[in-house]
Amino acid sequence: TSAGGFQKKLSMRVMRLKEKYPTAKVELWCEDEHRLGLKPIIRKVWSPIGERPLVLVHQRYEWTYLYAFVRPKTGEVHWLILPTVNARVFSLALEHFARQVGAGTTRRILLVLDQAGWHTGGEVELPEGVHLEFLPSASPELQPSERLWPLSNEGVANRHFEEIEDLEEALVERCVALSDQRELIRSYTCYHWWPQAA
Repeated sequence: TSAGGFQKKLSMRVMRLKEKYPTAKVELWCEDEHRLGLKPIIRKVWSPIGERPLVLVHQRYEWTYLYAFVRPKTGEVHWLILPTVNARVFSLALEHFARQVGAGTTRRILLVLDQAGWHTGGEVELPEGVHLEFLPSASPELQPSERLWPLSNEGVANRHFEEIEDLEEALVERCVALSDQRELIRSYTCYHWWPQAA
């Protein structure tokens, strides 16, 4: 599916929600998850000529997950750090997000996300005011949230963490800083074809 085809589909879904809930504000958001852990993220760095930069690493395979809910039109973003991905935890993330943004009878959220098994399973519990719209299969290029990961990784790249909690603390610090940079978030996530009607 092309970006243009998906844009039309999203615009139609937004229009239908506005018709169904005429007194509610309808907003278009997207969501994705990113796995990070004690296996370090290595990035290129500047160093003086003739000197090799050193980065302390200790390969371990312990993970945490960064959930990002973003509204590309405004650059508003809500982050959650959770220990895993599954339908139950995703339902908790949705509930937390819905409370944060005030989703309900007067504010409807159309949330764009991929077709991961923990998003599509029948056991996912949708909070009042949140509606899901799935991306076409194998189309990560259509997911604006994907563009957030280089920004969030900046806070933990080329760093050694003894414990997963230390990594999570660094992620919290980075995400808090990014939450205040709406224009930067918008510049990364608001694709030229993203519907501006919601």
